[in-house]
Amino acid sequence: CNVLYLNSVETESLTGPQAIAKATDATLGRNPRPSATVVQFKVTSQGITLTDNQRRVFGFVAKKPGSMAENVCHLFAELDSEQPASAIVNFINKVMLAPRR
Repeated sequence: CNVLYLNSVETESLTGPQAIAKATDATLGRNPRPSATVVQFKVTSQGITLTDNQRRVFGFVAKKPGSMAENVCHLFAELDSEQPASAIVNFINKVMLAPRR
């Protein structure tokens, strides 16, 4: 599906709702706010792939590249009401948390 990429924010060791809250506050508090970019959001059992096509808000937290303890929260906004953020998050959970065969 296509979503709007908003920003990525380092969140130290925070995860879950705390990391998303910190990233959202940091993003919305910037002046000027970051411009949105349409990206294709693809989820498979191997991971999440984002393809830049040219950003309501959800995010995921990942390990910062090259770090064992630092996290980065990537924020997105739904682009199409036919693909709401809640459906995207539910699909990610289903695919990423499914038992591997």
